[in-house]
Amino acid sequence: MEFNMPERIQESHKGTFGRVLNISGSEFMTGAPYLSSIAALRTGCGYLVLCAPKIVIDALSTQSPDIVFAAINKMIEQLETADVVLVGCGLSTTGEAKKTFNLLINNIQKNTPLLIDADGLNLLAQTQTNVQLPHNTILTPHPKEASRLLNVSVDEILRDIEYYAKEISKKYKCITVLKGHNTIVCSKNLEIYVNHTGNSSLAKAGSGDVLSGIIAGLLAQKCEPYYAAKLGVYLHGLCGDIAKNDLSEYGVLASDLLRYIPTAIKTLI
Repeated sequence: MEFNMPERIQESHKGTFGRVLNISGSEFMTGAPYLSSIAALRTGCGYLVLCAPKIVIDALSTQSPDIVFAAINKMIEQLETADVVLVGCGLSTTGEAKKTFNLLINNIQKNTPLLIDADGLNLLAQTQTNVQLPHNTILTPHPKEASRLLNVSVDEILRDIEYYAKEISKKYKCITVLKGHNTIVCSKNLEIYVNHTGNSSLAKAGSGDVLSGIIAGLLAQKCEPYYAAKLGVYLHGLCGDIAKNDLSEYGVLASDLLRYIPTAIKTLI
């Protein structure tokens, strides 16, 4: 299918292109919130707030002048102005992380797009009651996370990833991005898109955090959620394809993908 980037109007300000609230990071995982935050900004969102524990803010505040930081205890306040919420990248599954996740789910507006990735998915899988997620929720599991969400083995997931992407969408009434060699994107209505960009260079820790940031950045720019998921997966894979030409499939790091996002976007504009 053909993709187009969201329009960039010239009479604009940072609010025009959306505000992402990224609830991510923990003591031993400070890279994930950085990767997801910069990916969202590189994709074109106007403003990003990283809501994280103090140890994460201390680690990242000197790395990037582009990220706005907020203490984790200010999350409810930040929700009031967020156009999109991303949760889970490097969040951990500690008791404090679980409290944060549950507080988010109980307080987010039902019309605010929500992307749940990584430890957010693991925390969701641990939730025993029926969770009412926002209407425009995107889940981005890899096969192991999908197995936890559905309580089936990874081998079963890998036998028919299209079927299990649909099962996740049905169970959680969400859009599902089931990551793999050919990532499957399933809509709430069980439409299927199979992505064909990407290569083994994307099989690196942090690559999924970049994908989540790209999709969040598109959501902030008012892309329809299923379209944002498809376009995000396509662009993420294209970043890997372009990067491998310079760095080889062996040498691409997740952090390298960030600088290829604008190049990938330029192929569509």
